Amino acid sequence: MTQAYDVIILGAGGAGLMCAGLTGQSGKRVLVIDHAKKAAEKVRISGGGRCNFTNLNTSYDRFLSQNAQFSRNALAAYGPGDFIALVEKYGITYHEKTLGQLFCDGSSQQIIDMLLRECDKGDVEIRLQTEIGNVQFDAGFYSVDIENGPVTAPRLVVATGGKSIPKMGASGIGYQIANQFELAIIEPRAGLVPFTLSPEMKEKFAPLSGVAVDACVTAGGMSFREALLFTHRGLSGPAALQASSYWHEGAPIEINLAPDVNVYEVLINERAAKPKSELATQLGHFLPKRLAALFGASEDGKRRMADLSNKSIEIIAQKISRWRFTPNGTEGFRTAEVTVGGVDTAGLNPKTLEARNHPGLYFIGEVVDVTGWLGGYNFQWAWASAAAAARSF
Repeated sequence: MTQAYDVIILGAGGAGLMCAGLTGQSGKRVLVIDHAKKAAEKVRISGGGRCNFTNLNTSYDRFLSQNAQFSRNALAAYGPGDFIALVEKYGITYHEKTLGQLFCDGSSQQIIDMLLRECDKGDVEIRLQTEIGNVQFDAGFYSVDIENGPVTAPRLVVATGGKSIPKMGASGIGYQIANQFELAIIEPRAGLVPFTLSPEMKEKFAPLSGVAVDACVTAGGMSFREALLFTHRGLSGPAALQASSYWHEGAPIEINLAPDVNVYEVLINERAAKPKSELATQLGHFLPKRLAALFGASEDGKRRMADLSNKSIEIIAQKISRWRFTPNGTEGFRTAEVTVGGVDTAGLNPKTLEARNHPGLYFIGEVVDVTGWLGGYNFQWAWASAAAAARSF
């Protein structure tokens, strides 16, 4: 027999549970469906297990989308303070780590438990390990085929996430549903993901695996200054991850490995003051030792400052302050923290996240073409977009 609800939500991640809790507590009968064994697995692994649940600096300009203004309404209506109030209501203690990033003092499970308790308050029904079958719309109702027979509701919320981290159960079903109902898709690609290097570069920089440096990484016209980490596969760390969301295949990136130093001027002065010193020694004053050794070595061994012409120093300074190259690629969805792209916002109402051409159909969270910076922004979008949809029911 067909089971009827007021709202069906596809996806038991952060956005789906948030929307379910708010909707259920407004008196509506809500069903959440997800194929995963446990709810909110990406919440669980986030922030090193402590969940970077929001960012105090949240603003629409910290989000990447084909429509840069789209997230503005939802974020203004439900901001970091609103979610913090909910966290504090449950007695969850937290701290600011850096750059406005808020983390649980305990574990990310506290956020999951909070969301589930909010659902319990609204008598929300959650069916896990349940495959989502055929989705249809007829006579004002959306129906979803599941193993125990179809379920129907006048409102269907798609909160199925993007393609990032497939081992956590990510799939493209949200895009399939959008296509079925004639909503356009901005081609999904991996975001907040490490860069990979060509085999030649990987071999050259292999000795630097594990080295971190304060750096400024520029890609797609955006620059991010944070830690850059050399790995055995390429470049990671916050600066690289941030830049990756703006990078497109085949395009170069530029890295300043010493953003507070005028490298040319420093080396010219050190050559005059200490001509017998080695280049690697002088570079080691503002670069990690292994990085300094790599940039301070020549084909025939280490170089003395006295041996360097002004032109040579200029070339070295350029390599350090404006290191420009084209990455081989990224590590892809396998390790990407988010998906860039998704359901085209042109087809959605920015105040409600409802499809313009299909009343009662909503898309929230990562499945939408709204991608935040690293540091809690994407969770804040999940909460804000969920609240926007719930308010409209």
